[in-house]
Amino acid sequence: MKELVEVIAKSLVDHPDEVVVTETRDGKNVKVQLHVAPSDMGKVIGRQGRIARAIRSVVKAASTRDNTRVDVDID
Repeated sequence: MKELVEVIAKSLVDHPDEVVVTETRDGKNVKVQLHVAPSDMGKVIGRQGRIARAIRSVVKAASTRDNTRVDVDID
């Protein structure tokens, strides 16, 4: 899941070298934390959180085949 979030985020931002994605696993739960440059925060979140919601939906769909639950946090 880390790679998927990283690819999506790097394609959205102006500073792809500042994108940092960390992943922690706890059994079937996975927490993915996405850190971007402060100037790129709006591009990742989008208007009314639409892009962030879309990223979470794509990750959730990809995680169903692994039978895991994924939470995506954007910082």
